[in-house]
Amino acid sequence: MTARLALVTLGLLITVGAAAATTNGLSEAKIQGRQLAQQILEQQPAENFTNTGILIVNNGEGKRSEFPAKCTLVTTATGWEISYTAEQWNQNSNEWNARWTTIKVKHSDWLPNRYEKQVWSEHGVKSNGVASISFTMDKNGTPVMHGAVRSSATFAVTGQEIFTPFAGSDFWIADLGLEFFHWPEQKILKEYEMRRGRSCHVLESINPNPSPNGYSRVVSWIDNETLGIVQAEAYDAKGKLLKEFYPKDFKKVKGQWELGEVEMINDQTGSRTWIKFDLKKHD
Repeated sequence: MTARLALVTLGLLITVGAAAATTNGLSEAKIQGRQLAQQILEQQPAENFTNTGILIVNNGEGKRSEFPAKCTLVTTATGWEISYTAEQWNQNSNEWNARWTTIKVKHSDWLPNRYEKQVWSEHGVKSNGVASISFTMDKNGTPVMHGAVRSSATFAVTGQEIFTPFAGSDFWIADLGLEFFHWPEQKILKEYEMRRGRSCHVLESINPNPSPNGYSRVVSWIDNETLGIVQAEAYDAKGKLLKEFYPKDFKKVKGQWELGEVEMINDQTGSRTWIKFDLKKHD
């Protein structure tokens, strides 16, 4: 396996350079933890890519939703940017609504993550009333985008806002940026533990300022060979298990490993989210 596999975990090839930190007064486990987190963050994607797929949300009450999704990575002179887009639309007998949500994570060498959210929406009315907006449907039942009310907004996501869902899923914006690897306290809990058939380091990341609705700590099983996340567990402000994360379905594409599927489980609500990418077209 290559370093690409390590990048294609929760952030789907998300990484960023980590700031150098002093280790005076730290235990050996914390020194090693910081070093491991920095190694993970310093891995830079080698090339641009775009993967399309679906975002599947099962809300734990029997309701299942599926939406088209896309992940795009672009390298820059000082780092790289990765974007996640979900397309959601619905209709009834009178109207339809479409909404595109994009989260962009901007990575620059030695700087913190920067997050940007763009929301673009359309609304159309089916009736022929005076104030209505007409539209037509194509053969697949998809609305043809003309004559609709449209709106868009782009804004930075900062502070505790990063602990909010992406497109109503179990993935938070912070998850898409692997934000927990940037927290100042990183600690090796175990140097060797088998997890899902892989030899792993167990890394604990502590949030110094957890919000009531955020993570207090994240425990990650890091593949000793690739530095990829094999599994991760996130705990709420009270120390109770909140989420579990599982990368799945790795495939070798052009000599490098990419992720075909990733699952996020909310243990407190029973909700589950999958992001599945189609890698066949790259063969």
